[in-house]
Amino acid sequence: DAAAKSPPQLVTFIVYNLPNRDCHAKASSGEICCNKETHWQWNGKWELETKCDYSAGGTCADGLAEYREFIDDIVSVLQKYASSVPTVLVIEPDSLPNLSTNMADPRCGNSATQTAYKQGVAYAVKTIATAAPEVAIYLDAGHGGWLGWKNNMQDYVATIRSLGVTQHLRGFATNVAGYQPLGTMCPTYDWCLNNAHPEDPCCADPCHLTSEWDPSQNEHNYALHLRKAFSEGIAGFVPHVIIDTGRNGVVDMRHDCKNWCNIRGAGVGLKPTTETADPEIIDAYFWLKTPGESDGCSQTLPDGMQCPRYDADCGSGDSLGTGPNEPPAPEAGQWYDYQIKQLAANARLSPSSGVESAGTNIIELNSAVGMSIVNTTLHALSVNPFVGRSFYVNPVYSKELGLSISSAEGQTKATLEEMQDVPSAYWLDKKAKILGEGTGTME
Repeated sequence: DAAAKSPPQLVTFIVYNLPNRDCHAKASSGEICCNKETHWQWNGKWELETKCDYSAGGTCADGLAEYREFIDDIVSVLQKYASSVPTVLVIEPDSLPNLSTNMADPRCGNSATQTAYKQGVAYAVKTIATAAPEVAIYLDAGHGGWLGWKNNMQDYVATIRSLGVTQHLRGFATNVAGYQPLGTMCPTYDWCLNNAHPEDPCCADPCHLTSEWDPSQNEHNYALHLRKAFSEGIAGFVPHVIIDTGRNGVVDMRHDCKNWCNIRGAGVGLKPTTETADPEIIDAYFWLKTPGESDGCSQTLPDGMQCPRYDADCGSGDSLGTGPNEPPAPEAGQWYDYQIKQLAANARLSPSSGVESAGTNIIELNSAVGMSIVNTTLHALSVNPFVGRSFYVNPVYSKELGLSISSAEGQTKATLEEMQDVPSAYWLDKKAKILGEGTGTME
């Protein structure tokens, strides 16, 4: 579909199907397992279900073999289209950051999960880069409230160094599916530590992270931290960053910034753009997580059944579905009408509507200045892949928004209608989403 546009539009994919996926949360466990267990589940009737046994160790040989087939299918599509369709890949959110901070959780710290994440990510990056060097690859790097502490960052640098993949990377994606604020970029990444510049707007700290010795209290400063740590920690690697702005339009809506599931009071953030706080470091703001798709289920699903993938974090005091008159949340990835209407009602789509950092809708920018399309044969490491492109609007997402527009009213409806034309990423979180006809697949 993107290839049929004139010129072909840039498509952004999220690769998200590692064995033992999302080891520190239960809401987004995937279809590929290192070890499997079966149990009876009541779904209106008793059914035998298979799920991942995160407690078992081992080498994850079967799971990795299955994952390699998944990546090989992606490669087959890229080889067909990547020379003509500009393509960005974000590799495996919530994987490697867990190995830096959650090793005490046996679901993450066991030998099978560690092997799956390290070998799986390395295979994905190396195989894709070799087969389709035109593709720009970004690794997930969590967010500033996760890896922003200096010791966490040092551990993450060591993890990435051990994979031997940085020669294939454009850089990192941050805040994927997160709510961390963009904020204002400081002169240095640690400008706000030790209460050094309390009056500087760039030191605004709604999550109170600097008081806990985390210098990355906003995603702009986290980008600075990533650039410095990796440039110094891995010779010759100077990473660039893309930041997910799909749901960070409101900066101070949480009682506890550790909460991540279907946050009440959140709003959609800046539209995708290359007009960032520092284009030398930050390639783009982009809607990576699909606004309106659930982070995880309430304990009781909308149909009244108990959710088999319920995570207690989705029952936090900040999570939709726990307050009076709030409908329960569906499972992760499913459309949550109540949430998208809230995100639209609180939207900050442009700087003029309240976001601190500069940004311009890239589609409007390109039309206005008549930028030429960058030759796709230029190496993906040396060129910002987003510059000079029109972005592909995910038709699946537009259709989902249409479901909510039909029952919305007033300004919320108008914002949802505007969002229908906003580009967003497409998640490759199931094998069935890769091959096949129709706009529901990568191909």
